[in-house]
Amino acid sequence: MTLPGFVMLLCILGAQATVDLRNAAAMAAGLCNTKPTDVVFIIDSSRSVRPSEFEQVKVFMTKVIDGLNVGPDATRVGVVNYASRVKNEVSLKSHKTKAALVKAVSKIEPLSTGTMTGLAIQFAMNVAFSEAEGARKSPDISKVAIIVTDGRPQDNIRDIAVRAREAGIEIFAIGVGRVDMTTLRQLASEPLEDHVDYVESYSLIEKLTKKFQEAFCACSNAATDVVFLIDGSKSVRPENFELVKKWINLIIDKLDVSETNTHVGLVQYSSTVKQEFPLGRHNNKKALKEAVKKMDYMERGTMTGQAISFLVENSFNPNQGARPGVAKVGIVFTDGRSQDYIGDAARKAKDNGFKMYAVGVGNAIENELREIASEPVADHYFYTADFKTINQIAKKLQINVCQVEDPCECNSVVKFQKKVEEALQALTKKYILSQLECLGSA
Repeated sequence: MTLPGFVMLLCILGAQATVDLRNAAAMAAGLCNTKPTDVVFIIDSSRSVRPSEFEQVKVFMTKVIDGLNVGPDATRVGVVNYASRVKNEVSLKSHKTKAALVKAVSKIEPLSTGTMTGLAIQFAMNVAFSEAEGARKSPDISKVAIIVTDGRPQDNIRDIAVRAREAGIEIFAIGVGRVDMTTLRQLASEPLEDHVDYVESYSLIEKLTKKFQEAFCACSNAATDVVFLIDGSKSVRPENFELVKKWINLIIDKLDVSETNTHVGLVQYSSTVKQEFPLGRHNNKKALKEAVKKMDYMERGTMTGQAISFLVENSFNPNQGARPGVAKVGIVFTDGRSQDYIGDAARKAKDNGFKMYAVGVGNAIENELREIASEPVADHYFYTADFKTINQIAKKLQINVCQVEDPCECNSVVKFQKKVEEALQALTKKYILSQLECLGSA
């Protein structure tokens, strides 16, 4: 087949693909590009865990590892084994290849004594996630702990789990069988619905593999400028404003913040508009979240239209740190009716190609939220009646900035050529069979 014909067929096939299938296809093909992460499994091997069940935990770890991009400059994996004592089975610096890592996991034996979960988390903080054991100090490297347990801990876990999370460790808690669910919730990071999992038996733990593969599967080179536009009017109230700041930081946790990928800016508004910090000032999650925590509550009115105009004219201006040619995302949060007209500003934002999310709570006017939101509105507009439930919106709000490859690009031709050739062979076979059937019936 000639190259133009090949490219044409490739374009036809590529046009049928959807963004939703992209990560799934990547994982199925072993092509998932996981962002650099330090991952430590913290595994309960107390006497209540039978040897055959411990083997199933090892299979689960192996399958999660199989979906990662393991390497010194990619994802590093460690394993902490615990019962009444703690053993550092695999350090983050031990194995530079996936094969060596899987082999090391296969050799782990259960300790078969008590259940000192708090001691294990303390060990992970002090040792497993230390630079001496291979953890990386860069704020762009996420730290993730995956705890698997089947019982009630024999020591205090609440305080040490809080300290671990405050140290920047994202904790997933997996409970099995007769585990204490309160314990899991005390261990896990927010939002709990994303970080707490339960299975009835160890034979079912493998079903969680896909979840963790998807959690680590990330877009690469997804350069994006994201600006939060936050209502600080008097109707919000100080205690709720603190909840809003936590909500912002939950979303920041989900972004790939770095010098080259996602940049975040923050604007607060009431009767006036205040830029808290521009795009590009803080290019790691720790600094960003600290800056959000320091935002002071303005009070007064609700000039949402004026605030969106500020977003268009200032926040996404290259003079204020916006990057030319980079996707622009605005997230507007409000709890009431705007005191000025929002239509023109909202229209201009979308006409400029900005992806606009509208989030409302309490007395927010849903028609105004829809007017702000990009199409399809159902994917860009969120509402909840109570500030205490805004974390649910943080879970649902997916800032999907993955660049979908154009299969007609030359670079993509090489990548997809093999699959297209297979498709051509199948089509040719089908065509020949159909022609033979026609000849047979003639």
